[in-house]
Amino acid sequence: MSKKLVIIGGVAGGASAAARARRLDEQAQIIVFERDSFISFANCGLPYHIGGDIKDRQALLVQTPESMKARFNLDIRIRSEVIDIDAANKEVVVKNLANGEEYRESYDDLILSPGSSPIMPPIPGINSPGVFGLRNIPDMDHIIRFINAEVPKSALVVGGGYIGIEMAEALIHRGLETTLVEMADQILSPLDVEMASPLHQEMRRNGVRMKLSNALTQIDSKDGGLAVSFANGDQEKYDLIIMATGVRPETKLAKAAGCKLGETGSIWVNERMQTSVSNVYAVGDAIEVTDLVSQLPAMIPLAGPANRQGRIAAEVIFGRDSQYKDTQGTAICKVFELQAASTGSNEKQLRKAGVQFEKIYIHPQDHAGYYPGATQIHLKLLFDPQTGRIFGAQAVGKKGADKRIDVLAMAIRAQLTVFDLEEQELCYAPPYGSAKDPVNQAGFVAANVVRGDSQVCHANTIDECSPDSLLIDVRNPSEIGVLGSIDTALNVPLPELRSRLSELPKDRTLVVFCAVGLRGYVAEQILRHNGFRVKNLSGGFTTWQMVKRQGR
Repeated sequence: MSKKLVIIGGVAGGASAAARARRLDEQAQIIVFERDSFISFANCGLPYHIGGDIKDRQALLVQTPESMKARFNLDIRIRSEVIDIDAANKEVVVKNLANGEEYRESYDDLILSPGSSPIMPPIPGINSPGVFGLRNIPDMDHIIRFINAEVPKSALVVGGGYIGIEMAEALIHRGLETTLVEMADQILSPLDVEMASPLHQEMRRNGVRMKLSNALTQIDSKDGGLAVSFANGDQEKYDLIIMATGVRPETKLAKAAGCKLGETGSIWVNERMQTSVSNVYAVGDAIEVTDLVSQLPAMIPLAGPANRQGRIAAEVIFGRDSQYKDTQGTAICKVFELQAASTGSNEKQLRKAGVQFEKIYIHPQDHAGYYPGATQIHLKLLFDPQTGRIFGAQAVGKKGADKRIDVLAMAIRAQLTVFDLEEQELCYAPPYGSAKDPVNQAGFVAANVVRGDSQVCHANTIDECSPDSLLIDVRNPSEIGVLGSIDTALNVPLPELRSRLSELPKDRTLVVFCAVGLRGYVAEQILRHNGFRVKNLSGGFTTWQMVKRQGR
């Protein structure tokens, strides 16, 4: 007897589960309930259609109800909202939104893919006309209609996550004067604050006003616009407000079914995507996952994991021994001309988990410097100071950040160490990379630290490197004249270092630095082999500048 599978919700998790289920069983009865009119759409592309990068709205429709039905022989019921689950009798209660009628539908197995909903904080005036969230295609359509009809001149984006950043760029492209407000001292929280500082500069360079460490407190409809009050006392007026303050998991139906919630408030599932209720599975943004590095419960709403979870749930239902192997949060964001990518844990997460770590920074070119068009990548690597196991990585640059983070994501998944990065054989031709790829370079630098061949000092704790430290800038005077240096640093250019050793004290710890760390490392070795106590400032003056600008 064939199974009857009911799936609540489409998009990444639900649609993937439905397609995989059909491929595994041609005879199964598969019903997908979706309260909207769109069963499978590219929600990550919504801001890019608003901004005009994606011209054709239809391009966002990965599958229509008609195409999915034709390809997979699915019973797809759009504008149908499941309002209750009777787990004891294995039935769902469905409301037809077109006519208001309610009915019950039985199931053998049930997959919950309800997703998440935008957080709309309890701010006075949050429901005023001209205030929007962005979760789905109808939200996108409402924003576009408002812009086209009202022709707003100014906009406020509330929240500096992925959607907030992408919407700020979209609104700039639409010609609106755009301000972004964020409660934290940085945008894009998966990055550590110093790695976000180039993004702050890029946003401002492209005309986005940044209000960091601030918050929206009140909205008043006034004189055809929106009068806004901020936590710092500022009062300003905007024509349009986009709320991008994060998402919360949709758990109402899971609670109705009696499903256990996890520590994060999301739906608890095991590695087979099974909830605590028999024959009920859950996937996507609404579930609690285990963080791959820290092994702590987490909510990580990303499309890639949701697709894999939907596939796994279907495989388990149809008899396969599939398991989900945790989430590491690999992600990337376009910030005007920059890429910002990350994988694994950042410093904040490692500290919260009580994990001891070390870090290094490098600032290489994305391809061979002698080939035209090379641009700088800022790359940060976090690792175990004893074993060299890789915990996380972050990269920011115009080009090439994505492929380096993809390689490092695979390294983390495979539990490789920084020593393995030294040995990775990666693509090289002058237009695409270097003989020593940035991934290799990160491995060399980190492995030197773990082996004890180099001692690093960090820009954010430079005063704590040693109580008797003396900063030595080994760059050429011409570089310092253009870029400046760190106050109190003594300039001893690297080519002169061996001849000027007598000028340096052996009873103090010397902290050497250059532009990006390489000449600093060479200077460190010269000084160490001549009996000096010495540390190298990781990432050099470039990292120091990023730290100095953090939160701005």
